[in-house]
Amino acid sequence: MLPTDLTVSAVVERHESFLTIEKRVSGDVVVTQPGTHLENNESPEQALVRGGLQETGFELAVSGLLGVYLWIHPQTRQQFLRIVYAADLVRERVGHQLDEHIQGVHWYSLGDIRNRSRELMSPVVQRCIEDYIIGKRVSDELLNALMPIQQNVPAVMAIACLV
Repeated sequence: MLPTDLTVSAVVERHESFLTIEKRVSGDVVVTQPGTHLENNESPEQALVRGGLQETGFELAVSGLLGVYLWIHPQTRQQFLRIVYAADLVRERVGHQLDEHIQGVHWYSLGDIRNRSRELMSPVVQRCIEDYIIGKRVSDELLNALMPIQQNVPAVMAIACLV
């Protein structure tokens, strides 16, 4: 079995549009939210702020935990575990060099996201935006007992919403 791919991402809203990135993954360009993998001894919130800046040039501030989502790729059976936060835009760092795999930074409405469903990195992209819109939030305490997250992936998977 392949190891579980653990990431964090942010849902950032501005004027009913959501911050998205286009990035190259395995030769394809996909649409997703800004985020990253967790590094050693890094909290999910710290990883999110770091990844948001690297992928968008925006400084982000975490405002709440939306949830933990698990998606299993239908062909490869690879498991993708994503911790998703709501975040606020603090400021743009004009001229900030983005990661090399980033192809574009965009603001898309939910309708735009739905229309691009085939381009989404996974169904989690749309699902967490829909959850954000309906006001879904979970307590940060949900993950606090599981720190460091990287050493407790099975326990995090047990609380994840399967998409």
